[in-house]
Amino acid sequence: MTRLLFLLSLLAASLAAPAAAQGPKTPADLVRASLVAEPAAIRAGEPFTVGIRMAMKPNWHVYWRNPGDSGLPPEVVWTLPAGFSAGPIQWPAPERIPVATLMNYGYAGETTLLVTLTPPPSLDPAEPLHLKARLGYLVCEEICVPGSAELALTLPAGSGPAAPDPANAALFARAREALPKPAPGPARLSREGERLVLSLDAPDLARRGVRSAAFFPYSETAIDNAAPQDLAIGGGTVRLTLTRANPGEPAPSDLPGVLTVETDSPDGPARQAFGLGAAPPPPAAAAQVSDEAAPAPVAAPDETLTLWSAAGLAFLGGLLLNLMPCVFPVLSIKVMSLVRHSGESAARVRLHGLAYTGGVLASFVGLAGLLVALKSGGAGIGWGFQLQSPIVVASLAYLLLAMGLSLSGVVHLGSNLAGIGDGLTRRAGLEGSFFTGVLATIVATPCTAPFMGAAVGFALTQPAAVSLLVFASLGLGLALPFLLLTAFPGALRRLPRPGAWMETLKGLLAFPVYATVAWLVWVLSQQVGPAGLFSGLIGLVLVGFAAWAWERGRLAPPLAGRLARGLAGAALVAVGGLTVTLDADRAGTAAARAEGTEAFTQARLDALRAEGRPVLVNLTAAWCITCQVNERTALSTEAVRAALKLRGVTYLKGDWTNQNPEITRILERHGRSGVPLYLLYAGAAEPAILPQILTQGTVLAALEPIPPVTEPRSAALR
Repeated sequence: MTRLLFLLSLLAASLAAPAAAQGPKTPADLVRASLVAEPAAIRAGEPFTVGIRMAMKPNWHVYWRNPGDSGLPPEVVWTLPAGFSAGPIQWPAPERIPVATLMNYGYAGETTLLVTLTPPPSLDPAEPLHLKARLGYLVCEEICVPGSAELALTLPAGSGPAAPDPANAALFARAREALPKPAPGPARLSREGERLVLSLDAPDLARRGVRSAAFFPYSETAIDNAAPQDLAIGGGTVRLTLTRANPGEPAPSDLPGVLTVETDSPDGPARQAFGLGAAPPPPAAAAQVSDEAAPAPVAAPDETLTLWSAAGLAFLGGLLLNLMPCVFPVLSIKVMSLVRHSGESAARVRLHGLAYTGGVLASFVGLAGLLVALKSGGAGIGWGFQLQSPIVVASLAYLLLAMGLSLSGVVHLGSNLAGIGDGLTRRAGLEGSFFTGVLATIVATPCTAPFMGAAVGFALTQPAAVSLLVFASLGLGLALPFLLLTAFPGALRRLPRPGAWMETLKGLLAFPVYATVAWLVWVLSQQVGPAGLFSGLIGLVLVGFAAWAWERGRLAPPLAGRLARGLAGAALVAVGGLTVTLDADRAGTAAARAEGTEAFTQARLDALRAEGRPVLVNLTAAWCITCQVNERTALSTEAVRAALKLRGVTYLKGDWTNQNPEITRILERHGRSGVPLYLLYAGAAEPAILPQILTQGTVLAALEPIPPVTEPRSAALR
């Protein structure tokens, strides 16, 4: 009954104040956060306590480590001086916060989260210490607003014992009083049917008169949070009967958590909190430490092995490049040139080898420098980042397919490029050997995509020096055979001549490239809907047609050749047109959460409105209390689903669980800073904004003015 009255009061408040009249709420208006220290000065090697103080606006709350049925706990990321370390958050005992049929655990009014910091064994007394923390939180009332605060504190380093700061003594005393204390007696967990009974042997508590009790489990899925917790006192034992969240699963043998008990005292009701069982370790992201002034860490042996393994693999990849038909002819030309000039001294021949190696290394290191510069300038720094774009995924698939077709002999790529540099490579001077190395790198690029992809992927995640080392290793592998031939001139006569074995190897190497294309198409299928995937597949067909037409044109008479090359160019233009439309065809419809529901995108909304179709937009988040209540009690009911279908209303659902710029923009456009937001487009220029607290009747009444799609169905349902 209490929960029902609470829901009705929220609904009445929502109806009394139109949602459109509510101004945007910013996190800073709702939560005042500060960082305070218990000591006035700190001492080297002596741990001390700091507090993250959060004062909430009336009727707003933040969450405990287990938020209950909904919500997110606060998180703290520390930026500390070198040598400092931060312990886990010490959580005060929470309160039960009912919202309609849900129950959440958190803090209203004010709370202080305590954290122990440990300084290094030595500190400079003349150097003040700067402590910084980034606090992330979710604050909720009728709506939920994610917020963050940058906190900072400067403390002196003292030589004597760390003395408490009198100005903060009362604050830390209250914060410690709110922490759970050891239980006054043994606790037991037993099972009665489908329910659990938590028993605490505490004769002193029982004698004082227990008025109420509540249990807060550390596990988020242990109990039905909203179910009543029946209290019984007898024989010096406090007993709470709890409802299991999943009765079909095996009953737990223990249930760690916090038990709060309210007892009588001469000064009135007194609340005590007891920790039962061991608390699980905090998540890794809850208290990260970033050493602001620490030197770069020395690589561990495994990390060094990873680095040298990557360099070694790059070196082997460079060696294998010499077997590729696009590189081998360039080397053969230069080697034959050296053979023709065998009368030169051995020292001169070796200089040719060094010049060639210099050209290769200069090209690869130049490429590495360009990538490092792009990374420093904030460009996309990894394939993982680029693969978030369907355009990039499709483009890579098309490029690799063309490379595979070249390896399979459908089209010849790189031969013309090799011919362009033929004049330089035939030159007998050292500059000819240097430019042969540059040319070998250039013509190797289409053949090295699998190797280069791995090298680039590793290099872009490493410091500049590591990137240069990996690329230099790749170049050294490419240059080594020629370098060895010039170091031992007699070995030039043993060089194998091109033959059928090279064509067999070339065709075999096409299949790993085709496998990569298949993987990229699978990635594309996860990003776009069926129509977008079909466009991507048609693009692959067009790339194959362009390669075939280009090769036919290369072998045909001049007039027919120009026509074939024109067809190839038209096919590639069509591929480009298909590719640029893929971002607008993301898998919104494929990612629908329920039957009749589509994922929200601005493009989809605009398209539906252009067609004149009615649309209900639900902007929600997994951590939003009100959103989940409205889902269960209104939007997911059979009556509302039937009404949407009857009137041809498209239901778009926007998930703001993670930041989404499109959803953020539409929230700001309608004066909101948090979810939920419900917009009903029914032909008018501006949508109707539904209340933040929904009932089935509210939604049905809002849909009533929209005419049914067909009169017979309307009559049947009425």
